[in-house]
Amino acid sequence: MYLEEMFGLKGKVAIVTGGGQGIGQVVAQGLARAGATVVVVNRNNVHDTVKLIEDAGGTALGVRADVTKEEEVDAALKTVMDTYGRIDIVFNNAGICMHQSTAEMTPADFRYVIDVNLTGIFIVARAAGLIMIEQGIKGTIVNMASMSGSIVNFPQWQASYNASKAGVIHLTKSLAMEWVEHGIRVNSISPGYIATPMSTENPPEMNDAFIRLIPQKRMGDAEELMPTVLAMVSEASGYTTGSDFIVDGGYTCL
Repeated sequence: MYLEEMFGLKGKVAIVTGGGQGIGQVVAQGLARAGATVVVVNRNNVHDTVKLIEDAGGTALGVRADVTKEEEVDAALKTVMDTYGRIDIVFNNAGICMHQSTAEMTPADFRYVIDVNLTGIFIVARAAGLIMIEQGIKGTIVNMASMSGSIVNFPQWQASYNASKAGVIHLTKSLAMEWVEHGIRVNSISPGYIATPMSTENPPEMNDAFIRLIPQKRMGDAEELMPTVLAMVSEASGYTTGSDFIVDGGYTCL
């Protein structure tokens, strides 16, 4: 019973952006297993994740929205409020990466990465935070950062991604301090290299280079992020806000 009380999410409504695949899909399923009603927000496909959750006996709703468009985010959250009447948890996960050197990247591409990875995080967090404040809900927001917000990756160059994730970490700390008086906790998670469908798009030699630099000599599995996420969104971390949790197999220790 103690663990259920500390880590259980029964009665909570959780939003997962970028929940249509990869880490977002895994986390959405994990939150559902912990008892939350999960709203899967994605720009395109939401049905696959919803079906996975429902087939496992959970409750889920799919809503399409582009996190860079404020009107679409507002409409998505209105759907959540009209359906469930509350928002307790946001896993703010939607993001992209471009492997381009600064010499190759255009300012337009740079702006696009920042718009999705940082401005999108801000738009979703702000919209959800305002609802939590208005409703008096002591909610929790977990923003998807990356170890790339603390280090520079090699051998690929990705200044835009690194800058966006560093911004997410500091935005997280800023929101945590602004909203602490409302009982809203804001933290971030910084994964290292995680084996997702996206990583299979990399050239094999690039993945091999990643693994050689990871002290544990392997990529992480998305499921290995779930214990950290669950701790952050549950009562188990009630005294934790403004923190960034690195889950990287030891990469950033080097």
